[in-house]
Amino acid sequence: MNLTKRYATLDIFRVIAAFLIIAIHTAPFLSINETADFIFVHIIARAAVPFFFMVTGYFLYLSMEKGNKFSLKRTLNKLIGIYIFGIFLYLPLNLYGSYFNQTNLPFQIVKDLIFDGTFYHLWYLPATIIGILLLKLLLRKFPMPYVFIITLALYIMGLGGDSYYGIVTQISAVNKIYDFLFKIMDYTRNGLFFAPVYLFLGAWIAYSKHKIKAQFAVIGLIISNALLLTEGLLLHNFNVQRHDSMYIMLLPCMYFLFSILLQCNGNSMKELRILSMVIYLIHPWIIVIIRLFAKIVHLEYLLIYNNFLHFLSVSILSLFIGLVVTYFWSRLKQKNPNSDNRAWVEVNLNALVHNAFVLKECLPKNCELMAVVKAGAYGHGDVETAKALNKAGFHAFAVATLTEGIRLRRHGIKGEILILGYTNPSDVNYLTKYRLTQTVLNYDYGRALNESSKQVKVHIKVDTGMHRQGEDYNAYDNLEHIYKLKNLKIEGTFTHLCTSDSLKDVDINFSRLQIERFYETIHYLQAKGYDTGKLHIQSSYGILNYPELTCDYARVGIALYGVLSDRNNTRLSIDLKPVLSLKARVSIIKNIKTNESVSYGRLFTANHNMKIATVTIGYADGVPRNLFEADTYVLIHSQKAPIIGRICMDQLVIDVTGINDVKPDDIVTIIGNDGKEQIYCEDFAMQCGTISNEILSRLGSRLGYIFKY
Repeated sequence: MNLTKRYATLDIFRVIAAFLIIAIHTAPFLSINETADFIFVHIIARAAVPFFFMVTGYFLYLSMEKGNKFSLKRTLNKLIGIYIFGIFLYLPLNLYGSYFNQTNLPFQIVKDLIFDGTFYHLWYLPATIIGILLLKLLLRKFPMPYVFIITLALYIMGLGGDSYYGIVTQISAVNKIYDFLFKIMDYTRNGLFFAPVYLFLGAWIAYSKHKIKAQFAVIGLIISNALLLTEGLLLHNFNVQRHDSMYIMLLPCMYFLFSILLQCNGNSMKELRILSMVIYLIHPWIIVIIRLFAKIVHLEYLLIYNNFLHFLSVSILSLFIGLVVTYFWSRLKQKNPNSDNRAWVEVNLNALVHNAFVLKECLPKNCELMAVVKAGAYGHGDVETAKALNKAGFHAFAVATLTEGIRLRRHGIKGEILILGYTNPSDVNYLTKYRLTQTVLNYDYGRALNESSKQVKVHIKVDTGMHRQGEDYNAYDNLEHIYKLKNLKIEGTFTHLCTSDSLKDVDINFSRLQIERFYETIHYLQAKGYDTGKLHIQSSYGILNYPELTCDYARVGIALYGVLSDRNNTRLSIDLKPVLSLKARVSIIKNIKTNESVSYGRLFTANHNMKIATVTIGYADGVPRNLFEADTYVLIHSQKAPIIGRICMDQLVIDVTGINDVKPDDIVTIIGNDGKEQIYCEDFAMQCGTISNEILSRLGSRLGYIFKY
């Protein structure tokens, strides 16, 4: 169940950066205006490589933060593989350019492999590898601020061997240092001096999670870019640059640019990542091919000496080859079938966020929504659901188990995560490691948690009449003893209303009794000087039937997904939108005659000639086996098609006699809408003799998931 990450602008800028690299190697404006070419190629286009470093640092940190222990190794292996491929790709040009005729060849090869690249543009790959290893070592030894100071110091040293060479080497001792450095490397724009600070900036942005305001980022980019242009032109004018890859103002420029790109939405496009890498790798070969072609057809004046046309032709041909390679590579790497190949769930994340805000509007001003995402977010996908809510500004979640809480943390979910159910006290270390909050089920359970030497964040559950879990509301001594347990950090207190979904007088009276008992307990504890922390009583029906309660949290579960347990009325009627649809496909069509039977047990017999269709979903996917007994139907071609015969483990059969043009691979809707027709989860559940909560949470693990915005 993978939610497509929303980093489209980063992927788009990867391709732009690849073309900027081509510009660096073709000088597109040189035959038009030398100063304009310097500004574009030697200042503006210098953003390309730092951008690639920052992207690597950003995603590598995110992946490692989510608990992916193999992300570093996988990234390094990928870079090494690409580098080895690049070395062999350009071996013919090395041979043609007499690379292997150099004096002191073994030393030159080692130097190029580590620092300079075996071909002039391949230096980026060893630079990234060394930069990642160095940054990993620094992060292991020092806190983030110190790592920034160290990588910045290395960058400043690199500046002295790059754009500021003519200034710093006026000092004799400094000049000797750089003389030594340039015996073992050709440039300081490498993995030791250049890459680490930009890899760190990317990692820092991922680590901080703080997005600067777009307006501030734009202003910052404009100002820093103006200063960068001034810096570059001044250094060029005074002829002090040994090279021009590194500038002081390039650092803030890249920080603001990256921040702006992160604030733009859109689904990631893996193909663009492949495309940008292919363009970067292949374009020197394209330069050679274009030059050779121009000489053969005597068009040097157009394709070589006209720098802009030269840049354009190299870019177009590189793009074409990149698109071809990307297409075939994507086809080759498509290991898994599409999510909608058989039976699948579609989750509308816009509807989810809409429901969250609509429910929040029902609550008092200072009451925060706590999204209940247990049981895979009621079958909707816990990680994807929580990520969408995090992005929308919701930062409180409830789960049922320790494993569910850990899963959310490992996938980068931020904010409060409350475990509503039992966690074995022997697993307390996991609670602290993943910053999870545990429910105290009663005093004895609290004592068991307290035996750990670590402080555990907890909420106390008060049993006000449901008698499932929680310390009894009037067991004041036990409640006070819980507060005296030194290793429990009590941050909240709550109860659960067991009849809040009913508007019968007897049930309303019992809910009010529970509410009264809860507040009596809270007032007692507060009068004794105990901090009861954040209070919460309402679940979904608690919000819809008792919105006036003044609490700090409201635990919303089923209603968050645009569904209620059944179609009963509630005091509040709000605009909730169903989030989930359940769909499958037609596999085959058959014609049966009168008195022929269908499926196991021959429980359905045709009373006339019929056209039937087999649908690729069954009780192993969460469709109850006895569903056909309730005279239920599915939707196909925006029409109702009755389910006939007993539901099988993997399939069910429908009557499509009166529906035209039904064919294999057609989509069948079990829950959701098709045209003007809709099957609500509540109605589907009622026909199955249960509630929608059960139907949703039992959806099979083999279903595909498609998440839509």
